[in-house]
Amino acid sequence: MEVAIITDTHFGCRKNSKLFHDYFEKFYKNTFFPTIDERGIKHIVHMGDCFDSRKGIDFSALDWSKRVFFDEVKKRGIEVHLVAGNHDTYYKNTNEINSVELLLKEYDNVHVYSKATEVNIAGLDVVLVPWICEDNEKETLKLIEKTTCKIALGHFEFKGFRVNRQIVMDHGTEINSFEKFLRVFSGHYHTRSDDGRIYYLGNPYEMFWNDVSDRRGFTILDTETLGHNSIDNPYRLFYNVYYEDNDYQLLDVTEYEDKIVKVIVRKKSDINKFEKFIDKLQSVVAELKIVENYDFSGWYEKDSETYESEDTITILDRYIEDSETELNKSVIQELVKDIYQEACELV
Repeated sequence: MEVAIITDTHFGCRKNSKLFHDYFEKFYKNTFFPTIDERGIKHIVHMGDCFDSRKGIDFSALDWSKRVFFDEVKKRGIEVHLVAGNHDTYYKNTNEINSVELLLKEYDNVHVYSKATEVNIAGLDVVLVPWICEDNEKETLKLIEKTTCKIALGHFEFKGFRVNRQIVMDHGTEINSFEKFLRVFSGHYHTRSDDGRIYYLGNPYEMFWNDVSDRRGFTILDTETLGHNSIDNPYRLFYNVYYEDNDYQLLDVTEYEDKIVKVIVRKKSDINKFEKFIDKLQSVVAELKIVENYDFSGWYEKDSETYESEDTITILDRYIEDSETELNKSVIQELVKDIYQEACELV
């Protein structure tokens, strides 16, 4: 039997951005649910970060998530097994108060797990593991040690895996305790990566600039063979456009309608021609950024191509990593990420 696995849906992201929700909805309407229907899937595992903000949710975002996702699985008679991710939990040291338990009580087909639990899904015994924090770490590792299940699914922060295409996590949970499993599937990191046994499946869609052109979607697991395959999301939101005295009259802007576009200027010798190029893009895009000046004392020059496509937090991480400070760089990076995330939630 087949089970669908999805993770890090982040409903309500960007302060309930209509642009992002319209983009998300296209994926669910045209890719996710048609695949579910075609394959007759009756079980979904959601591996955490269902909602975006740990502090609260906009009422219209909650209505959107019910209409677009939870009502659709309900009417299909699909059982959803949902673990609490770090974005779903109100406190950082405990999963006791979490949005998925509080907001989804009306759905008797949605089963929420705030503690590590052994479950049989479509005939397969698995361990479902929510976000591991100070309050549940000992209990979780104890269950991991004694379980006879060969599959674990959860919201893990394993050391040594890619957070995105530029950054590898240099701290977090050690994988030694999970060597007993044949497969470990995880959410939390949004890009796909694996070591042949532990699989980060990636989230369904682009959400930040460092996601641009990165494959996203969801996963189908065969509970009998334990084989799994990715179903890609065909839709994009972020685009890099490179300008090198391009002829604006030849620019087809159809692809960029209602998208977030970054124009990276490599050569600009005719201001009037450049402005017409920008005007043509501006007439259709949802958001436009222009990057012209890369001169930041040369610290990025070793990889300017990569730098051009990075988002703010990635640039800050690289800057800290390249600095000559004797302080613990990992601690500084984590502090900067926390500050940046809080700042984003205030926008």
